[in-house]
Amino acid sequence: MQATTTLSAIEQSKRLAAYTAVDKHILPEHKASPSFIFIYLLELIILCRKVIGIGSGSTVPYVVERIVAQGRELNKDRVFIPTGFQSKELIVMSNLNLGDVDQFPIIDVTIDGADEVDLDLNCIKGGGACHLREKVLAEAANTFIVVADYRKNAEYLGTNFTPGVPVEVVPFAYAQVLRKLHDVLGSPNATLRMAKAKAGPVVTDNSNFVIDAPFPREMMKDPTTILAKIKMLTGVVEVGLFCDMAQAAYFGNEDGSVTVKRKVESKVVEELILPS
Repeated sequence: MQATTTLSAIEQSKRLAAYTAVDKHILPEHKASPSFIFIYLLELIILCRKVIGIGSGSTVPYVVERIVAQGRELNKDRVFIPTGFQSKELIVMSNLNLGDVDQFPIIDVTIDGADEVDLDLNCIKGGGACHLREKVLAEAANTFIVVADYRKNAEYLGTNFTPGVPVEVVPFAYAQVLRKLHDVLGSPNATLRMAKAKAGPVVTDNSNFVIDAPFPREMMKDPTTILAKIKMLTGVVEVGLFCDMAQAAYFGNEDGSVTVKRKVESKVVEELILPS
């Protein structure tokens, strides 16, 4: 484990968010007692996490680090489902049990990063071009938790994450999807994402292309409508808008506190966990 002094303030805030989320949602099993069987069953439903989705991004290594720190005894019966190559490598290198969503279509909890999260816990994801698989694991999970640093905590999507909404599209259709985004859906600056270390476009784990489509602030205030319109375009595989999916988001702050936003009876409440 890296010493705190070797981490930048941003990395410390990422680790803080990841550690807090794991401590709150990846919990030890509670043992049964004959006189408390009802309490045991309730705790089992709420707390016992055995099939765990591991997302992608720069905060996720700290999630895995914290899970590993819980010890081999707690992890020996758990199965971990990755969203992509990065998380698969983290699981394998950490000697955790690797599984697949085909084997485990119902996941207890998925913990993932985000590029930005708004007041209603809607997220932009896909900066790393993994949003199709990330959404599959988020939808398969009984509980979907987001972890990020304070820069990702915004009032509206697109405030700090400016490249736009990531859109995964089949290569054959990308030009038509771009034209529709430009001329019909209100994203005139939508562009095909190009690779930085090689010639040509970014290619996803699913052999598709990615379009980044920025929208005006007024439109981003209603991400669900944007999501529905983009999904209707022929050739679109998935959109990096995760609307009404996350149950909670953990943001590590520069001062060592953690801002927690969670849904309670369809409302989002916020609390601040101060450093101990």
